[in-house]
Amino acid sequence: MRMRNKPWAEEYLLEHSDIVSIGDERKTKITDWFGNDQPIHIEVGSGMGRFITEMAKQHPHINYIGIERDKNVMIRIVEKAVEQNITNLRLLTLDAENLPEFFMAGEVARVYLNFSDPWPKTRHAKRRLTHANFLKLYKQVLAEDGELHFKTDNQQLFEFSLESMSQFGMKLKNINLDLHANEPEDNIKTEYEEKFSNRGFRINRLEATFN
Repeated sequence: MRMRNKPWAEEYLLEHSDIVSIGDERKTKITDWFGNDQPIHIEVGSGMGRFITEMAKQHPHINYIGIERDKNVMIRIVEKAVEQNITNLRLLTLDAENLPEFFMAGEVARVYLNFSDPWPKTRHAKRRLTHANFLKLYKQVLAEDGELHFKTDNQQLFEFSLESMSQFGMKLKNINLDLHANEPEDNIKTEYEEKFSNRGFRINRLEATFN
């Protein structure tokens, strides 16, 4: 997600360093950040933040971390968290390639990938967040029984992800090729999901584990 550059973005985020980190100070200290031992769920690519903030509100017994590398986008998530006083949510301006630097092995109970950039050109396949290179990183930080939940409106990315995860030896379950045809009550729509679903795009979803 690209937004107009805001020169004051970094200053704003630093003012809210209790909930958002834009540097290296949280490396391997994520659990300490919350001050409790609740399970940790992370969303890689949190966009405007509707999903991660709503999840945190609905599940106070779980600690949530929204990961978004664009500081200009991260501002929107911080605003939501502050306005709604969400206490079990933290935010990292981080590239997914650096996940193992911040999370200890087995520290994460669940990874959410919601409407990731499809990188449609074949030469860009390694940039897709469901490519084997990234699956290796999720496996490092996920607990033995940890899960990966994936949603997309892009059929080609979904097919690629099915193949990529299967070849990686992951177990797939709850595969849904039209999520909104019989939408679960607990489904939280991202801003992107709502926009493109209203335009008639089908939403694909799956869950996967490494064991």
